[in-house]
Amino acid sequence: MTVIDEIYQGDRRGGVAKPRILALANQKGGVGKTTTAINLGTALAAIGERVLIVDLDPQGNASTGLGIDRRNRNCSTYDVLIGEAPLRDAVVPTAVPRLHIAPSTMDLSGLELELGATRDRAFRLRDAIGALNNNIEPPLDYTYVLIDCPPSLNLLTVNAMAASDAILVPLQCEFFALEGLSQLLQTVEQVRSTLNPNLSIHGIVLTMFDSRNNLSNQVVADVRQFMGKKVYDTMIPRNVRISEAPSYGKPVLVYDLKCTGSEAYLRLATEVIQRERELRTTH
Repeated sequence: MTVIDEIYQGDRRGGVAKPRILALANQKGGVGKTTTAINLGTALAAIGERVLIVDLDPQGNASTGLGIDRRNRNCSTYDVLIGEAPLRDAVVPTAVPRLHIAPSTMDLSGLELELGATRDRAFRLRDAIGALNNNIEPPLDYTYVLIDCPPSLNLLTVNAMAASDAILVPLQCEFFALEGLSQLLQTVEQVRSTLNPNLSIHGIVLTMFDSRNNLSNQVVADVRQFMGKKVYDTMIPRNVRISEAPSYGKPVLVYDLKCTGSEAYLRLATEVIQRERELRTTH
């Protein structure tokens, strides 16, 4: 029995949140989820969107990567999910204008045990985000919520998928990439059929691409053949500046705007916005 089967309670409520909600998900670790969440969020904020990153990973790397000290995480996504605080109370500003984050703590790792068989446990995040913009006017509302998921298909990731409009999948250019992708797509399909019928795949972003590496090029060709137009044109290159930036508590776009990594994330943000426009015109 999968985590989806265990969680499904026959509840198909379709609460609509005002911001666009994108979950960055892949059960494999080290594929660039957090890096993409931080830098896509920064790039969207740079072009005028009001962005909230929700850190759902107990390791809290998105929070650290945006300079939020662990000692300053008095209210976290854990408090939100156990029902002790509204999401607004967990939100803290970052050094990037229009970019905020709801940080995480290690307490999240025990959430599944704490919630047990609670009837609404798959919808805690959806309900919290649904109330986020209530009675809030611009410029204090959010236009985008990006959810940084943990590297596993557990209750936290299911909460993210149940709350989201779409999934953005960072995929490392490595040998087992397609194997992990098919497992993730099965999970998305299960969530769609049981918890969130409106969930879609927004796109797949290829990360850690090295044009000099034959394997990288082969993975790109295979993923594009398998997923077609779902794969973004933009690929995130292997870039030392991307790796260095989190140790300074900064997105790479702030750390070094001119590097190839920053330029790639700005292109990705433009592509995400373009897909959003296309989605609006087709619905």
